[in-house]
This record gives sequence, C-alpha cells and structure tokens, in this order.
Amino acid sequence: MGPKKNRIKTFIGELPKNIFSGFVVSLIALPLGLGLAIASEAPPISGIIAAIVGGTVVAILGGSNVTITGPGNGLVIVLLSAITTLGGGDLYQGYLLTLGAIVISGILMILLGFLRLGILSDFFPASAIQGMLAAIGIGIFAKQFHVMVGQIDTKGSIIELLLKIPAAISNLFVSAPMEVMVAAAVGVGSLLIMVFYSKIRNKYFQLIPAPMWIVILTVGLSYYYQYFSSDPYPISQKLLVSLPNDIVSNLAFPDFSKVLDSNFINAVIAITLISSIESLLSIKAVDKLDPQKRRSNVNKDLKALGAATTLSGFLGGLNVVTVIARSSVNVNNGGSNRSANFFHALFLVLFIVLFQEQLKRIPLPALAAILVYTGYKLAAPESVRRVSKIGNEQLLIFFITLFSTIATNLITGILIGILTTFLIHIIINRSLSLFLGNALKPNVLMFKEGDKGNYYVSVKNFCSFLNFYKLKAKLDAIPEDKEAVVDFSMCDFVDHTVMESLNAYQQTFMRKGGNFEVIGLDAHEADSVHPFAIRKIIPFQTIIKVDKNLTKRQRLISEVAKDFTWSYEPKKERDVSFLYDFIYFETKQIKHVYNQLFDQEKELNLFDIEYSEGEFIAKEVIRSTMLFIKIDGAMPVFTLDKEGFLEVIYQWAGFKDVDIEAHSDFSKRFYLRGEDEEGIRRLFTDELVLFFESNPYYHVESNGDHLIIKNKERLASVKEIKMIIDFGLRLKTIIQKQLVC
Repeated sequence: MGPKKNRIKTFIGELPKNIFSGFVVSLIALPLGLGLAIASEAPPISGIIAAIVGGTVVAILGGSNVTITGPGNGLVIVLLSAITTLGGGDLYQGYLLTLGAIVISGILMILLGFLRLGILSDFFPASAIQGMLAAIGIGIFAKQFHVMVGQIDTKGSIIELLLKIPAAISNLFVSAPMEVMVAAAVGVGSLLIMVFYSKIRNKYFQLIPAPMWIVILTVGLSYYYQYFSSDPYPISQKLLVSLPNDIVSNLAFPDFSKVLDSNFINAVIAITLISSIESLLSIKAVDKLDPQKRRSNVNKDLKALGAATTLSGFLGGLNVVTVIARSSVNVNNGGSNRSANFFHALFLVLFIVLFQEQLKRIPLPALAAILVYTGYKLAAPESVRRVSKIGNEQLLIFFITLFSTIATNLITGILIGILTTFLIHIIINRSLSLFLGNALKPNVLMFKEGDKGNYYVSVKNFCSFLNFYKLKAKLDAIPEDKEAVVDFSMCDFVDHTVMESLNAYQQTFMRKGGNFEVIGLDAHEADSVHPFAIRKIIPFQTIIKVDKNLTKRQRLISEVAKDFTWSYEPKKERDVSFLYDFIYFETKQIKHVYNQLFDQEKELNLFDIEYSEGEFIAKEVIRSTMLFIKIDGAMPVFTLDKEGFLEVIYQWAGFKDVDIEAHSDFSKRFYLRGEDEEGIRRLFTDELVLFFESNPYYHVESNGDHLIIKNKERLASVKEIKMIIDFGLRLKTIIQKQLVC
C-alpha cells in the first residue's frame, strides 16, 4: 500500500502545477483548434471538439506522460483533400463523409495499437519525414496566406495557390475593397505578433501565448468599434468565426454512405497513416523533454488516440493526434502527468461555454496568420540548411519527397521518399545484394559481459531505416543507468536515420547516469563531418574542412583568459554531462558548449552554451554565457532567482519559496527554493545575503557540489564576462568559507 499511497500523494501534490500548465496550453489550443478546422474547410467547432475529446480520453487511457492531444498540423492537407474530394463541391457533405473516414481511421489506430505496431515510425527515413513535413508546411502556407490577406475565396492546388500570392498582394493595393484591406491589416498584424513574440524577453508579457494575444487584441478591436467608435466594424461577417448558438444540438454525425468508394478508402488510409506518423514522432520527441525521463508506451497511446479519434468523429470533431508544440509548452510550464492534458480539455469546455460570443468576433485572417507562421516554421529554410549539412544525398531525399508530396499527395510523397532513400543507399554502397540478401537475416546480437553486467551489442551487415527496429528492440531493453557498447565493426553501412537515433540514446543514457558508447566506425567514411552523416566502408568523397579562424569576440575572450592567467578553448565540446544534474536543464536539450575559459585548477569554467527549449515547430534555440564553479564540500541544492510575478504563480503551483529569517527585504527581492530548507537557511548567512543584495541579479543554482551562474538568455559581452567572473570568484570565496565554518 505504501507505493500506491505515495503515487496518490505525489499526484495530489503536483495537481496545482498541472492545472496551471493545462490552462496555459488551452490558451494556445483554442485559437489553433479553430484555425486548423477552418483551414481544413471544416466547421470551426470541430477542431475544439477534437481537442476536448482527445484531452479527456487520452488522459484516461493513454500511455504517455506529458503529451497534449488534439487536432494536428499534419492532417490539414489530408482533411482538406478529403472534404473537397468526397463532397464533390458540397463542402458540408464532404465534411460529414470525412467524419466517417475519421471514425474508421480511429478504429484502425486501435487495431495498430493491439498489434503493437508502434514501431512503424522507425521505418520512415528521417530526411523523407522532414521533406513530407516541409510539404505540409508549404501547403498550409499556400492556402492560409490568401485567407490572411482577406481573400478567402481563392481556390486551387498548392502550386496554383503559391503562384497566386503575388496577385493577392497586388490586389490589396489596386482593387481590394476597404473591408478586405482592414482584414488583411489584421492578418498581417497577427503574423507580426507571431514572428516577434519570442523576441520580447518580458516574462509577464509571455505569460500569455502569442496566439491568445492575437485573440485578445482582435476581439478587443471589435468591442472598440461597438462601444467607442461611430464607424461600423469594418470586417464583414463572412470573415469572422462562425459557431452554432447551441453547440450540443448542432453536433454533426458521420456519413458512411461512401464507405466502399475508392476516394473514401484513400482518405481513411491517408488519415490513419499521417495520424500515426505525426503522433509517434511527437511522442518520441516529447519523451526527450520529460524531466523524469519516462518512456511512453506508444502502443497503449495508439489505442487511446484511436479511441479518441473514433469518439471525436462521432461527435463531429476532427481526428486526434499527439501535438508536439502544445506538448512542449506543457513540459515548460510544469506539466508532470496526463492530468495536464485533461485540464487543458476542461478549460476549453469553459471557454466555449463562457466566451462563445467573444469567439464569434475572431477574424479568420487572424487565425490564418497563426497557421501561416506554423506553415513557415515547418518549411523554413533552416530545415534545408540543417539537412544539407548532413549530406548531399539527404538533401536529395528531402527535395524529392517534398516536391512529390506537393505534386501528388502525402501517401504517394512519403512512399516516393522511402523508395528514393532505398535507391540512394544501393547506389552509395554499389550493392543491391547487401540489402536484399541480408534484409531478413538477424543482424543484432546482444549479451552482458563481465561481472558488472555491461551490455554489448554487435551489429553486422547493414543498419538502416529498413531494419533499425531490430537494433531498437535490443537497445530499449537495456536499463538506461547501465553501461552499453554498440559495435558496428562488422557492419558495412549505417544510415542517417540510425545515426540520429543513436545520438538520442546517448543523450538519454547520459541523463540517467549510464553510458552509451558507439564503436567500430573507425574504418567507415562519411561525406560530411556532421555526426548524423551516413557511415559506409567504401570511400565516397573528401571530408569537408572546418574553418578554425577566431572571431573578434573570441580574440577578446582569449585576451581575458591571459589577464586571468586562464586557459581558453574555442572549439565546440559536446560532452556536457557535467550540466545534467542542474534543475535548469531538466527540460532543455543541450547541443554543446564552446569558448571555454578554465582557471589553472579547472575549478571555474566560463563558457558559451547552445541549448533549446521545446521541440519541433515550438523549438527555440538559445545561446547564453554561463559560469560553472566547483565547491569543495557539500552544500544544499538550491535555485536563486529574482522575485517576480511569475515566481508568485510558481509558488501557488507548488514551488515553495524559502524565506530567510531577519532578512525580509531579501525574501521579497529573491525567489529561493530547494528541498533542504534548513540546510539552505544555514548556508544563507548575513554575509551571503548581503552579497546577493549588493550585487547585480544572476540566476544561481547549486547541484550539491557545483554552481552555475547565468545572467541573460543571450551571449555575454566581454565586459559582462569580466563581471560574471568577478561575481563568481567572490561568491565562491564566501560559500567556501561558510562550508568550512
């Protein structure tokens, strides 16, 4: 009974955090749900129904921990195609028939879960998936751009819609009526909010997500015209969100009359395939963000998503998938279990019940702007640059998948991407027999070696997206706090998808105290220096040279090193395991540190660091400067930040602020937390409190024997580097003296 009671106590204790996180996620889910439904030519309420049903059902039946479910970006193109094709010109009838396809798709997803086919995501090449996602992004962008500028009647294929964009812009300045120009201004203004939102480093402003700011401002604009302006509201009714007055009595029900029609069957297959891929990839990505590093039961989650999709379809909602952007927001706001998903759904119900009139005032161009930005993020030039760094063959796979998806459909596009990848692998290795002759042979051997029970895994012949599931099954069976060695010395070829997956395992093992090492690739060559590049025995082309010239800032930092008689190392260092014990990095992915300054004893290390928050389209890369300090002796684990409104909310959500007696001013100005409250109070003597009160604010964190000090979420200037070094040296002296006493 003890463990069960502890789980219940933990659940109740974490409830405030999950309620708060669910609320924040709902602020994003509301406008996105409306926008995704409208982009699919479905009634706006269908997107909200999917989010409510998904959040409720998956929270109860799911196998993941911190994911959020609802309508997804990837299905917009599929649903739009299904509604327009099945309806034969009647969009509402097409919507009812598509609901039937959604219901059957949900049943198929349940079946996939029972058949334990969660491994399906491992059969898709990474670059082909990137190409497919970019094609989805371009499709969303092409359609929603015209809505964003108030021209909602523009029709055509993706290519036709892209070609019509210059004319749409020209029309605004030549022949567009005033109501269209005002709608376009609202749409462009909303897009600017989406673009520049992340640039505003004000934590109070960012308490409200960018999509909800758009809703608040545009709804506020309509009230301004109603109560404060003599002019009529300049946006016509057809450019506003349409919701039924009585949602319950107006629920739509699926139509199965074309269940044997080839177009209906194609729609079911497409919805099932893309739903499964998007969900499985999102689950894998969100697992990396989970502070507790739990591993989701993907097959159980597939069954829950299928059940939610089936119910959503019967109630008139879109299909339900795991969504990466909203899941990232959930993790970053303290969501720790599936209850956050449930509360996000509950808040959406409250919004629909309490603010139905306000939702009808949202302009369609504003919602389209959110999707235009989403489409751009999916197909951003950065994706092309990232793929090109891995290798030219990956860039070829990416573009072939992208263009074939745009020219045909998602299923055909991804199949062409898979076939292209397979053919390129054959050409690179100059051998068809390597793949056909060994495809069905067992190529992975695993056993424990030595008294310590270390795991040794040997891979032979080839390892690619075609048979990675075999290696993955073995690696998943290894406890992540153990030692694992994966040997590719008997393997002729390792593809990009496998190399990227192996890197994910290395990161997970490091975080959980284990060690994951890949050996046997010394004889293999690659066509780029990227760590995810394909590896093969036969030579391919010359490895790219790396430019080692220092920038002006780096030269100045090296001069600082000389002033302090420290050592300077400008190159990137990817071994960042020394940072994993700090709470600050629990929900962040560290890429590398560089520009490191070491003192002679290597007890102080100042470095630039690159890390990211969130995943997928919600991913934000941050570069900052930090100081790492070794302390001789044991000190309590604590985090110290400047007190603010956000910290007050954290306290309500369960993060307790440790007050220091007789220092009320310090307690008001600083937010101090940690589990060992008595130890923290002993450490924070009058001298240490006075030090913090009389110096600039820094984020200071202890993991027990080391400190990290950070100022801003940007790279520090050389002057700021000298200031943080001075601050750190004096802080180390005071704490060291306290521990000796």
